Amino acid sequence: MKRIYLKIGIGTMLMAVFLVSCSDILDEQPRSIYEPSFFQTEEGVYGGLTSMYAHLRYIYGQSYYYNTTETGTDEATYAQSADANFKDMDISGVGSITSTSSRTDVLWGAAFPNINTASGIIQNAEEVDGISEALIGEARFFRAFDYFKLVQTFGGVPLDLGAGELAFNTNPVRVSTRNTVPEVYTRGIFPDLIIAVNDLPDVGRVTGGATKTLARLYLAKAYLTYGWWLQNPNNIPTYPESPNTDPDGHDAQYYFQQAYDVAATAIDNPGPFGLQQTYYDVNVAENDRNNEILLYADHTETSEFYNASSLTYSNNAAPDNAAVWMMTWNYTNLRSATSPDFSNVISSVQREADQHLGRPWIRMTPTINVIENTFADKNNDSRYDGTFTTVYRANYDKAGISDPVYNANGMEVSPGDAILTFLDEEPDTAINYPDGGGDSNVGAGVLPGRSDFVIAPSGISRIVYPGLWKLGVYRTDSGDGLGQPNAASTRPFNIAKFSELYFVAAEAAVKGASTQAGKSARELINVIRGRAGKWRYDNNANIPRMEDNSAAMVAATPAAIDINYILAERSREFYGEGYRWFDLVRTQKWEELASSYQIGGSNYGDHTPQTVTREIEPYHYLRPIPQSQLDRMEGDLDSFQNPGYN
Repeated sequence: MKRIYLKIGIGTMLMAVFLVSCSDILDEQPRSIYEPSFFQTEEGVYGGLTSMYAHLRYIYGQSYYYNTTETGTDEATYAQSADANFKDMDISGVGSITSTSSRTDVLWGAAFPNINTASGIIQNAEEVDGISEALIGEARFFRAFDYFKLVQTFGGVPLDLGAGELAFNTNPVRVSTRNTVPEVYTRGIFPDLIIAVNDLPDVGRVTGGATKTLARLYLAKAYLTYGWWLQNPNNIPTYPESPNTDPDGHDAQYYFQQAYDVAATAIDNPGPFGLQQTYYDVNVAENDRNNEILLYADHTETSEFYNASSLTYSNNAAPDNAAVWMMTWNYTNLRSATSPDFSNVISSVQREADQHLGRPWIRMTPTINVIENTFADKNNDSRYDGTFTTVYRANYDKAGISDPVYNANGMEVSPGDAILTFLDEEPDTAINYPDGGGDSNVGAGVLPGRSDFVIAPSGISRIVYPGLWKLGVYRTDSGDGLGQPNAASTRPFNIAKFSELYFVAAEAAVKGASTQAGKSARELINVIRGRAGKWRYDNNANIPRMEDNSAAMVAATPAAIDINYILAERSREFYGEGYRWFDLVRTQKWEELASSYQIGGSNYGDHTPQTVTREIEPYHYLRPIPQSQLDRMEGDLDSFQNPGYN
């Protein structure tokens, strides 16, 4: 392959940080450049390690990167206020993915500096007294973590940043060669993760720190993904061009077995981790950082410095956690009235820093297919209720508006009452929808005897749709008011969960891995489905619901499950969390499952489902190398760019 002149960062981080000794708090201090001597000090090793946790905030919660992981899949499409970044990712005739429009530049720009930082620690830390193998194991984990994200996204990427393969580079260079996919896995990802599994502790060095269980999850995921790549069932092309063979001579089945064995070992040896009792408990904000979460990009409401962003306002730029805004519609346009005839209207659902509400941007929406098919069982399965906001309740009192207030059918409502409900099912009685906005101002309809406006599953559109409750904002400093809804979320963005180990093992089993007693694919999935049947709280009814439907959930699982069933379960479990594009690309099911979808139009009152077709081509299974990178290069750029994007 030709050598390409390329400028890659040599360890520059937007936020480098130091660790407070004998503490579980990461104390962040700015630093712009790392030199080799810096990593030959205890302060330097701890500072470099802490920067690795900070770099997660420049990827996870970054709204435009979040868009690349969801829009265009069977989970989401663009919404009414979407700009070209979102429309392009949908590949549905309103835009196309290019090297400038694909916001995977966010990943590229954050990962390579962090990889170089990790290499600096790995290469130099052994010379520092008191630096344990466990500390170096953290650096190995993050180097593998970033390479794994990169190889899934772009195909083969450079292992040599200018000073040699996996070596710390101290001199900016403009020359590089992309390694092949198998080289990245077998020379970079697998060796680092195997060492990390061996050297990392069961309990993290700091709260939220890397652990043996976390490393096992990513090793199992990497084995699983590489097994699919070797098998290549739909002949998806790779780049740089390489045969789908393993340099160590193993076949796909070997790696599927490795994935199963590593995931099963992690399940059997969880350390401090495990499954929460209910799905609601996993996602309710008061229970953030629970023991099901293995890794997260952290934020805080206690300090702008440690939060790395304002606590009162956000311009939607990294490292703010603003992803959930993208799938939040403008519920503040809802109207009620101070008289039954709606002669004087008010905004009855105010913008609030509450997990059900937050700041609306209207860039992404779930499809009708998600509401009707993915989450078909909304009674036994708690995950629909634990994923979406489907009831928008009156909070006008927090804006100083007094009763009486009237809503649908001229009926009186009070603070906390439902103003708009997205119904779980199509009602027996036809909904009377208005032309245009109607009394609700957002085109919602009415049913006899109900004081809330309603929209059926078939009636969601690009402008009015259920919000994403599970990622919703949360503050403890709002008092009795509306709080700070214009600030980015101060919640952690969850990256890795203990529950995914069950899915990885089940998928490997479906792909032919030999299973252990009690851990067949169906038994593993039923652990998750059984938990999904347990209710503690009915989120959208806003009442306790102590109900156990586990038996019904388990009984409904097919006797033999396939990849499509696992993918459907993954969507129910991890909907909207940034997994979906990777899941569909790994299994090569993207075109099969996401080539068409249904959604209503972009105007209030438009409740007619439209079927939209996507043109998903094989080359789309890799994202383009960012134009911002190409602009810093010299030489034959075509050989560096992924085919289809030249």
